[in-house]
Amino acid sequence: MQQLVELYKKWSGEEPQRVDKLPGAGSNREYYRIVGAGGRSVVGVVGTSRDEDHAFIYLARHFSQLKLPVPRVLAASDDELRYLQDDLGQVSLYDALRGGREAGGRYNQREKELLKRTIRQLANIQMRGARGLDWKNCYPQPAFDQDSVLFDLNYFKYCFLKPTDLDFHELKLEANFRMLAKDLTSEDCECFLYRDFQARNVMMVQQPSSNPQHPTPYFIDFQGGRRGPFYYDLASFLWQASAKYPHKLRRDLVMEYYQALKQYTEVPSTRHFVERLALFVLFRTLQVLGAYGFRGYFERKKHFIDSIPPAMQNLRELLKEGEGGFGYSLSRQYPYLVDLLHRLTELPQFAQIEQPALSRADGYKTTDNNPYKAHPQDGPATYSKYDGKGPLVVRIFSFSYRKGIPEDESGNGGGYVFDCRSTHNPGRYEPYKKLTGLDEPVIRFLEDDGEILTFLESVYRLADAHVRRYIQRGFTSLMFSFGCTGGQHRSVYSAQHLAEHIHRKFGIEVRINHREQGLTQVLQPRE
Repeated sequence: MQQLVELYKKWSGEEPQRVDKLPGAGSNREYYRIVGAGGRSVVGVVGTSRDEDHAFIYLARHFSQLKLPVPRVLAASDDELRYLQDDLGQVSLYDALRGGREAGGRYNQREKELLKRTIRQLANIQMRGARGLDWKNCYPQPAFDQDSVLFDLNYFKYCFLKPTDLDFHELKLEANFRMLAKDLTSEDCECFLYRDFQARNVMMVQQPSSNPQHPTPYFIDFQGGRRGPFYYDLASFLWQASAKYPHKLRRDLVMEYYQALKQYTEVPSTRHFVERLALFVLFRTLQVLGAYGFRGYFERKKHFIDSIPPAMQNLRELLKEGEGGFGYSLSRQYPYLVDLLHRLTELPQFAQIEQPALSRADGYKTTDNNPYKAHPQDGPATYSKYDGKGPLVVRIFSFSYRKGIPEDESGNGGGYVFDCRSTHNPGRYEPYKKLTGLDEPVIRFLEDDGEILTFLESVYRLADAHVRRYIQRGFTSLMFSFGCTGGQHRSVYSAQHLAEHIHRKFGIEVRINHREQGLTQVLQPRE
């Protein structure tokens, strides 16, 4: 530290009044707050890697020349192992968002505005920061490439996946890894990839003339940056598990970033942008799990072990199909990898643990761990007396409208009734009149026509959300019915396919009743 003090004296021309060591970060660098006679403070840094320190000093000076919001490097030693930089204060974005995190992701308007200001500045430093930058100064490599992707994917395989003892086919997984690495690096982009863009690396600085409610985000710890795709940093920031960003806020921030990016470069269509982003969310999630596995399973550091459950929940959300989930597009591109990840999230050690409901004298229930957790100021939530019974059994009927809608035996009201009569009817054609929606010729007719598939896509989205909520709340009965003219072709096909979809996705008991055909079937729950 004495050499750092000498550097300060040479730069300022005075003795420091006070030198305070700051809490350590994830690296081996040491940070000190040095206060001079006039009360002005700077941050002094002592590093252990010349190449890493050189990268930060070069990048900070480059960004400062472009008027980007980063700390200025005020002085550096000849070997660049010690340097002085602007003191940006003590409030990081992570600190400023504490209230929203502790409320389970219920961010207020001020916190949302801080996130929007930060995400707009990310596009700024990524695109403007790349102008005139000499990539040879980046550490430890100048660009994001396939070798670095495969290194991180194998880090996940060896440090996280293998310790779980989950059985998998290594060659099939390797093939999907190589395909993912190729896809991630397929688009060339003249962009600064920050690499470690997270809320702890954004300092909230109050400018003299600005509104106290709207501090300016300043970026630190970008020494690992390199040339690469802008999607990476967006995925790192918004899909950080501990942040608990709700889906709507995350979606709004993606679009905020997308609009900001348009100011600096030509951007792809929204659909292409979202599909590309999905690849980087998947990659970043696996990368994080690899790090948690090494630090937690092998180094036995409690913080990283505790970080695994929220990261696994992030993975579950990522693999979801339908609106808000990337699962459908990813499963088409990397079927073996996605199937393996589904199985990984279902392992007992990663199961979502629900606290048992606490019965009250009036027959209602409250719980400390539930999907509808109340805000602390609202008091405990109350629930139906039917909550917490479980397990859920789904009953699915096909029927003819000529003979009426199936009766509900549970007493819960009959659930959903879907009308299939808007879709093309194979029963109008002689070859299919004696067949049903379970027979291959009818299935082929309906799927080649395609109307029934579009119809069922909407049904699946609605059913998935309803089944998921019923499972979470511990309800025991849910009913779906599909009607058509004769209860023979379209309704039978739809009922059977919804039943198999729910059983495959949720593993719960599903009872099928093709009423007009006199056929019943029970899909047993998976252990």
